Amino acid sequence: MFARLQVTFVPLAIAAVIGLAATLLLWWIPAAAATEATTAALPDGAMAWGFVGAALATGLSSLGAGIAVASVGSAAIGALAEKPELLGRTLIMIGLAEGIAIYGLIVSILILNRIL
Repeated sequence: MFARLQVTFVPLAIAAVIGLAATLLLWWIPAAAATEATTAALPDGAMAWGFVGAALATGLSSLGAGIAVASVGSAAIGALAEKPELLGRTLIMIGLAEGIAIYGLIVSILILNRIL
């Protein structure tokens, strides 16, 4: 029981740390570097909410990708134990689960391009 808990908990913990770091980096650093010239065309608070939205898009998508990779990865290991010829298919499924994080990163880049 503890071995299964460790297999699913480790990717989830890594995804949570990456999501938290991305949230902090995408929210605080650009907000500190913003100048008056870039904020003149936007309404009050729009830039701050844009940074929050970009940070949440990256952070939550990384967390979701970690959960997806944890469940798909453990199922893939079980399938490979029974049929080793399924390696290619399981790698594709894990790559599709990891794509969730890439989509969130693309959304956050689009948001940051819009507000900066």
